[in-house]
Amino acid sequence: MAAAPSTARPRALDAIASSSLTNPVLPLSNPKKPLSFSSRAPQLFGGLRRAPRPQLVPIIRSQSSPIPDYVPDSKFYKIEAVLRPWRVPHVSSGLLQMGIRGVTVSDVRGFGAQGGSTERHGGSEFSEDKFISKVKMEIVICKEQVEAVINKIIEEARTGEIGDGKIFLIPVSDVIRVRTGERGEMAERMNGGHADMTASVASK
Repeated sequence: MAAAPSTARPRALDAIASSSLTNPVLPLSNPKKPLSFSSRAPQLFGGLRRAPRPQLVPIIRSQSSPIPDYVPDSKFYKIEAVLRPWRVPHVSSGLLQMGIRGVTVSDVRGFGAQGGSTERHGGSEFSEDKFISKVKMEIVICKEQVEAVINKIIEEARTGEIGDGKIFLIPVSDVIRVRTGERGEMAERMNGGHADMTASVASK
């Protein structure tokens, strides 16, 4: 004789039914509005926080020293700027516009904080070794021109990434022109340079 089918429900179904009666699911107040996870995000995702968005790179100028007269007093100074090679044309153009014409440029290699990191140029990335190719610009100027030249170099050479370079300020005791034997301001002065541009503006 065939056994009659059992009408008893499994215990798992009884547990689900009793749970839904004691803890009913409430409908959303506004079904069209998406559910916000802001209040329960720390519990659901282990307290994760959204990373802050990077800010735009601000314009940088050379800082004033907290110690007054920290630079040795001299009438002339040499600026040595070690820069990215592809930024040098921008720097030289900016210096020419302000009347700085006496510039010495040399290819150098070295490393600092950028050593071993990836170099970027023209949208591409490459890395060779610990020694990275740079260009050193050397400029001898009067004391009154120092801050303007430093700010112009920073303005034209800066990309905001590691490897933009360094600027060194060195006092110079004297300047001698080999061709004429002139010394001091007459030797440092260039025809059509900053001094001539300043004099022409003052005479107008």
